[in-house]
Amino acid sequence: MTASRTDLPADATVAVRHPDAPAPGTVLPAHYAHCFGCGAAERHGLHLAIVAGEGVEVTATFEVTEHHQGAPGLAHGGLLASALDEILGMLGHLTRMSCVTARLETDFRRPVPVGSTLHLRSRADGVAGRKLYASAEGRLGGTDGPVAVRARALFVQVGLEHFAEHGRPEDLEAVARDPRLIGVPDYTVNP
Repeated sequence: MTASRTDLPADATVAVRHPDAPAPGTVLPAHYAHCFGCGAAERHGLHLAIVAGEGVEVTATFEVTEHHQGAPGLAHGGLLASALDEILGMLGHLTRMSCVTARLETDFRRPVPVGSTLHLRSRADGVAGRKLYASAEGRLGGTDGPVAVRARALFVQVGLEHFAEHGRPEDLEAVARDPRLIGVPDYTVNP
């Protein structure tokens, strides 16, 4: 079997919680007020409140509403992948790595009905250079409930200039006028 780009490579080191990471139980700030996943200013967003866990783990709950449908009465698979991508990406708050998603592999295990609560958990599995490997799952009915969706991801660490270079100018200007729109601490890039 061929290794996936999200498989932890042999040279990876254990992901470590940064000494300046938020304490377990802390609700992590949205990285951008208009983020579809975590931003409070995005009217149609997921509005995930992501909480720092022990070690290099984060958790959240996602209330599936009629606005999240794909098939009648069921959550849209792409939207579930977005929720997992968001909780995986927030691991940067604990590792102090500013990362972007390079690859996301999602396995859908069972349908997620409208009106249900999906309990999300992600963890940083390892680091190899500028690459962060992580995994996540969403469970129905509680943290011990059946797994509905799983994901593995590869994130690549970037400098903040990445966002300045590729972001839409009017949004960057809005952030320059009101820095409170972003909630990411000043992370440094590993050499």
